[in-house]
Amino acid sequence: MKPNIIFYFSDQQRWDTLNNELMPNVWELGEVGTIFENSFTCQPVCGPARACLQTGQYATENGCFWNGIPLPDDTKTMADYFNENGYDTAYIGKWHLASDRGVGRGFHCEKTAVPKDKQGGYKYWRAADVLEFTSHGYDGYVFDENGNKLDFTGYRADCINDFAIEYVNNHDSEKPFFMFISQLEPHHQNDRKHFEGPKETVEKYRDYPIPEDLAFLEGDYNEEYPDYIAAINRLDENVGRLVAALKEKGIYDNTVIIYTSDHGCHFKTRNFEYKRSCHESSIHTPLVFGGGAVEKTESKADLVSLIDIPPTILDLAGISVPDSYSGNVLPVNGMAAPERDCVFVQISESQVGRAVRTKEWKYSARAIGSGWHKPRAVHYFDDFLYDLKNDPYEKNNLVNNEKYNDTLLQMRELLSREMVNAGEKKPIFHKPLKITKY
Repeated sequence: MKPNIIFYFSDQQRWDTLNNELMPNVWELGEVGTIFENSFTCQPVCGPARACLQTGQYATENGCFWNGIPLPDDTKTMADYFNENGYDTAYIGKWHLASDRGVGRGFHCEKTAVPKDKQGGYKYWRAADVLEFTSHGYDGYVFDENGNKLDFTGYRADCINDFAIEYVNNHDSEKPFFMFISQLEPHHQNDRKHFEGPKETVEKYRDYPIPEDLAFLEGDYNEEYPDYIAAINRLDENVGRLVAALKEKGIYDNTVIIYTSDHGCHFKTRNFEYKRSCHESSIHTPLVFGGGAVEKTESKADLVSLIDIPPTILDLAGISVPDSYSGNVLPVNGMAAPERDCVFVQISESQVGRAVRTKEWKYSARAIGSGWHKPRAVHYFDDFLYDLKNDPYEKNNLVNNEKYNDTLLQMRELLSREMVNAGEKKPIFHKPLKITKY
């Protein structure tokens, strides 16, 4: 029997927020399944990360390298593969892959219904293209597959989760289902420039410890962290409610639940906003495979990329992984998988940047020019080199330290290999134009 598969996606969630105190329900899923300790995004920005998930390809391959580029019309998404292989499909929450904000184009549905031909092939639809434009922490609206507006009242994460529970309760097909739940929390509310946790629990987290990779830098974490942490705790409560609904329906034992995020959050410590950098706070994400259809394994320290999740999801459903997919199938349910020697990250919007992270080192380079207007370059300048074993909080940039020249050259070669494998031209590296201390 093919399993039901639920992909539960948070937005802008740091890896170190996954613990038994803050997220007991998700932690329990991992305890009886698999927790991947070293999971990293391949694109630390919302739309591109989502495009990578839907296509199984890096941003340079699928063309969606910033938030204003929609999926190409001929894109075959994960939903298409599931539809072809006997599954029902559902999408709930934030889509971020329909509006086209490119110069001279101007197709906009940030606040209106996403046309059916831009819904990625999902049959059941309770979503908005840019959920932060159609809602706040409390109250808002989404649309159904036919473009009907659906208002909701209450804390947003609760309401999005309610749509998922409604789908579970009403699913009476003999087919298994693939459901993608895309929450906005704990992402900040753009128009209010503030994180919005549930009002009744924010005070509980007023003195929650600030992570060490933030505390030595200037940023807005002192003001924003309590709301951020409260929002994550509420996501966990909602996962618990969804699990309870699956058990009441009698389908939990045949369901896979995957929990992760698109990228992390550095609270304006590494650049002018919250992500779009190579640092651990920006790229390191939680990743859990759980549910009744997932076998228990010890937590994995393997390096994992977001790009590895689409082929793993298809494989868990018994669907052949297409040759166009760039990632590896992960070692879940005893599946054999090659271990990565590094993860590769493409950084856009804030820069045209590229990075590789091994278990002990991180190297990043950037091109001259805006990351909003070009997806790639040939000439890159050294930007950051970190010894993660001895400097896990990335306090000392070693990129211009001659003592580490051999390591720098090795990391350049590794990055060059990964860029070529992602369809980019072989880069030419140069010494840094400017040294950033941190």
